[in-house]
Amino acid sequence: MQVMPGEKLALIGPSGSGKTTILRILMTLEKIDGGHIQVDGEQLYHMERNGQLMPADERHLAKMRQKIGMVFQLFNLFPHKCVIDNVTLAPMLTKGVTRVAAEKRAMELLDMVGLADKAKAMPAQLSGGQKQRVAIARALALSPKIMLFDEITSALDPELVEEVLNVMRKLAAETDMTMLLVTHEMGFAHDFADRVLFFDRGRIFEEGKPDEIFRHPKQERTQSFLKKIIAAGHRV
Repeated sequence: MQVMPGEKLALIGPSGSGKTTILRILMTLEKIDGGHIQVDGEQLYHMERNGQLMPADERHLAKMRQKIGMVFQLFNLFPHKCVIDNVTLAPMLTKGVTRVAAEKRAMELLDMVGLADKAKAMPAQLSGGQKQRVAIARALALSPKIMLFDEITSALDPELVEEVLNVMRKLAAETDMTMLLVTHEMGFAHDFADRVLFFDRGRIFEEGKPDEIFRHPKQERTQSFLKKIIAAGHRV
């Protein structure tokens, strides 16, 4: 698969089909068994030495990780740190950003996700939707070129889903970041994505523009999956 700079990509398909694995591989949380991955023109899991490609060392992986941010299904906020400390920690530790600069940027991001008034709150004082919006701000604090979102609304109560999706809509409209989204929110995937990839059993079964996939899927497997999704009450 190829993803163009600035492209918004939605990954859909049944559970266990490989969608999250792709994101975890890009975030170097899962090792690859073979093949090559390039991110922003550089090898992700390999590096060149004396004209030969060899497995990347930890220093190379750490450098490559700075290009990529990820928001997880279950927030993963540090429970013992307040909201602004959750957002400032990574830039200060990995990029040597001063506390003053990190806090200034953190407040800008918290304002963008509608949580500037919660900067000193602890995660336990936040709703699920608020925790997820803090997690988005935290990922953005490292100024990644690529953002990965792994079913970020699936752990939320239905009334909280929309507040997180609104942040996503804002990000898509106002930034030129490349974004990969794994989701079961088919209506949102249709509105958000430039391109949709349907995964099944570890392979890309079908891909195309949102209207092509959701309105006129070619593969029988895609058709049956979407019929089940619609029958379960999801908007497509």
